[in-house]
Amino acid sequence: MDHRRDELMTVPQILAELGGVSRRTFYRWRELGQGPAAFKLPNGELRVWRSDFTAWLRQLEAAA
Repeated sequence: MDHRRDELMTVPQILAELGGVSRRTFYRWRELGQGPAAFKLPNGELRVWRSDFTAWLRQLEAAA
């Protein structure tokens, strides 16, 4: 995917957009392979491309 016009989201941004999901829950989803695609920066922080986050939400919506 071409990410040149995309935005990198931090975990706090993702949690805010999800409206109250806890950090622990987010990391649990990742452990279970149920979270959005993410990658680690060299400092250990996670980032998610906004387009991947949106695609993940659409998959959840379609499954509901």
